[in-house]
Amino acid sequence: MTQHQRLLIIDFGSQVTQLIARRLRELNIYCEIHPFNRVDDAFLKAFAPRAVILSGGPASVFAEGAPMPPGGVFDLGVPILGICYGQQVMMHLLGGKVERGKGTAEFGRAYVTPSDARLPLLDGWFAEGREQVWMSHGDHVSEIAPGFAVYGTSPNAPYAITADPARRFYAVQFHPEVHHTPKGAKLYENFVRLAGFTGDWTMGAYREDAIARIRAQVGDKKVICALSGGVDSSVAAILIHEAIGDQLTCVFVDHGLMRLGESEQVVGMFRDHYNLSLIHADESDLFLNRLEGVGDPETKRKIIGGLFIEVFDKHAKAIGGADFLAQGTLYPDVIESVSFSGGPSATIKSHHNVGGLPARMKMQLVEPLRELFKDEVRALGRELGLPESFIRRHPFPGPGLAIRCPGAVSRDKLDILRQADAVYLDQIRKHGLYDDIWQAFVAILPVRTVGVMGDSRTYDYACSLRAVTSVDGMTADYYPFSHEFLGETATRIINEVQGINRVMYDVTSKPPGTIEME
Repeated sequence: MTQHQRLLIIDFGSQVTQLIARRLRELNIYCEIHPFNRVDDAFLKAFAPRAVILSGGPASVFAEGAPMPPGGVFDLGVPILGICYGQQVMMHLLGGKVERGKGTAEFGRAYVTPSDARLPLLDGWFAEGREQVWMSHGDHVSEIAPGFAVYGTSPNAPYAITADPARRFYAVQFHPEVHHTPKGAKLYENFVRLAGFTGDWTMGAYREDAIARIRAQVGDKKVICALSGGVDSSVAAILIHEAIGDQLTCVFVDHGLMRLGESEQVVGMFRDHYNLSLIHADESDLFLNRLEGVGDPETKRKIIGGLFIEVFDKHAKAIGGADFLAQGTLYPDVIESVSFSGGPSATIKSHHNVGGLPARMKMQLVEPLRELFKDEVRALGRELGLPESFIRRHPFPGPGLAIRCPGAVSRDKLDILRQADAVYLDQIRKHGLYDDIWQAFVAILPVRTVGVMGDSRTYDYACSLRAVTSVDGMTADYYPFSHEFLGETATRIINEVQGINRVMYDVTSKPPGTIEME
């Protein structure tokens, strides 16, 4: 297996750390995010990074127990880039000084002007004399560490860009990973070039490595794969099948929470086009009965996750036993499900396919996509020969329509939701917008409203339309439909779907919201 050049991102709790990884993956650089409290000198030695990035974060270096990297990070002899809090940590630990705000805080757009000295990290910057950046800091560097020089300043950050070129240590007070820093990608490109990266992270190479890892892990044993029909689980299934052939059995769990006609489409596609062993497990009654009356979103997710495990365990026994359970877990799932602090408070939400297996199950996990972002999975799907129409399908969550039905789930509400969702997606396709949107869906709200239809009073459900643009699902913004589109779509839903008399459009971005309703 190929040993890729690796970059380590030490996370101090920034809300945009994941964007650093996205910037680097776009440059074909393999990187991993690890919380500061899980990185020690032994980890550094084992990981052997070619470069390190210290992320931003909400803490102050003065606070008791402030997040810090291991002392050995500065002795690795590799380039290091500190971002915002990461810059303050570098100065604090290397002999500089950091002070509390006192009127020097900066939040939002700012402009950095260069010093007279040239720095290769900034190649392509300052062609017009200054660059727009995005700041988010209260504390500030008041004295740089020995060996460092100043290469850029902003009105409230006299040390906005500093560096010790001899040791290849670089530090910036702003966030180059966000789109509000227009030339941030160029800064990362320069950094990895200075670190000697060749950009060896490609899906062709990943495919070969993943197949080799699957074969080494599985040997001659059996694998059962959780197939949802979405892009993630489907790419995982085809990749594993390429690695081990008929040792793989796929189980499509029909939990009664699929979109209109989706179960039939999934089963038909895999039985007709792929030579896979497929079990269609219609377990809708099991799931819907267990979910009846449950309104808390985390409880719903946990019930669904637990039932998935029960179903797979049952079907593994039916085929004579399986030693491995395969899932389409992605890197964002892993990031969102792991608390930065190691405790429960920072977990955003539980993912039904993250967190291991119950001890009673004598199966190990096979997760060949665990290192990938969504767009990388799509690139791998193309590498595996999946049709483009399938690869570009919008994401669909494992818990299905249960998390698009806030409050208690019922069969009647699910039927209404399926019909409304079908009308909405039909509208999007008819207007040629499907490929412009990352994800679109209807949520049926836990309220009923008064309406008038045909001179009669109605008392039906309200629904919310959601459509977002994104690259990988880690951040997202709402899609700017025209008022004509929204009006036409609302009219169709109300006219064609019995049980809905009011339609709204959700314009919340991520953050502060999540893409799904629950």
